[in-house]
Amino acid sequence: MNSWIDEHAARIAAHAERELEALVAISTPSGDVRGAEEAVALVAALAPDDAEIERPACSTPRHARDLLVRQRGTGSARILLLGHLDTVVSHDEHQPLRREGDQLVGSGSIDMKGGDVLALGVLRALAARRADIAEIALLLVCDEEWRTGPFAHVERFAGFDACLCFEGGQLDPETGHDAVVVKRKAAGTVEVRATGRSSHSGSAPDRGRNALLALAAAAQAIAGCHDPDGPDHLTAVPTVMNSGEAFNVVPAAGRLLADSRADRAEAFDRVLAAIPAEVGGAQLAPRLVRVWPGMDSRAATVGLLERASAAVGRPVIGGQRGGASDASHFASTIAVTVDGLGPLGGGAHAPSEHILAASLRSRAEIALALTDAVLST
Repeated sequence: MNSWIDEHAARIAAHAERELEALVAISTPSGDVRGAEEAVALVAALAPDDAEIERPACSTPRHARDLLVRQRGTGSARILLLGHLDTVVSHDEHQPLRREGDQLVGSGSIDMKGGDVLALGVLRALAARRADIAEIALLLVCDEEWRTGPFAHVERFAGFDACLCFEGGQLDPETGHDAVVVKRKAAGTVEVRATGRSSHSGSAPDRGRNALLALAAAAQAIAGCHDPDGPDHLTAVPTVMNSGEAFNVVPAAGRLLADSRADRAEAFDRVLAAIPAEVGGAQLAPRLVRVWPGMDSRAATVGLLERASAAVGRPVIGGQRGGASDASHFASTIAVTVDGLGPLGGGAHAPSEHILAASLRSRAEIALALTDAVLST
């Protein structure tokens, strides 16, 4: 193993568990400004002493400003380290970090505060290689989990040599070797609004126009588009439906949400087209409320993964994942975009959310190997 990787992976691992405990202790549900500000202050305090701290505006209104930590040098490489501080866990359900055997269990541990801690460690390691870097930027956003509008930061980092994102890590399912993510599907959230007419469900049921039944038909139409083995590997899954306010009234309005993933965002047009405009007199209005682009950096990262494998002394495999990530936004302007550099674990968004403690060291090695490979280009 490259001596620089070995030395700094050990340093990262020595601090990572304590830093993760401190970061997970802060409850940061997406949109909560106070929690985000506390988490930002902690990360800024752990950054290199001479790093520049900036607070660019968040992509989502009424959220805390994002955090940008910049480390400059005299070299030429420019690398973006990417993560997010927000979680989907409410204050009432938040769990601080605790150890259960080889697991570190806590809210946001795998998604993605464990990755944030590793990214911060990589930033500190690169501070010792000023002659190789022009700029290392650590961007931690506060709205990744619930953002529906455009992402604000793509142009700022256009032309960087690499984007390394620290969402949870994974192993290659065939070989068991460490893997990173170089391909992601596009993600689209479909919303369907139904407008019907209320009426007493006992004395005059046929005078109403049932919005709930219309939404049920829309859900079936969306599910009919599900084609994971098709040319776009499209998945279409109805997930939330709300309609009606009283048991004895024909519901006059309602809302349906569905999650769609595909290799191409254009595939979501088929889902919208499948939804009827009217069912039983109730009108249906579908739209995409959240679209994240896909990512495919397989070709651009072949040489990078080969160099990283040589530097770390074991294979680093390029894999794929269906979930959305902010890395996908940057892939259009930064050809060398790699995700999944965080620790190993599971249970994201669930009470069992955890990371594997031992993976803090092993995945720090992988992240440092990828970084070293960028610098050696």
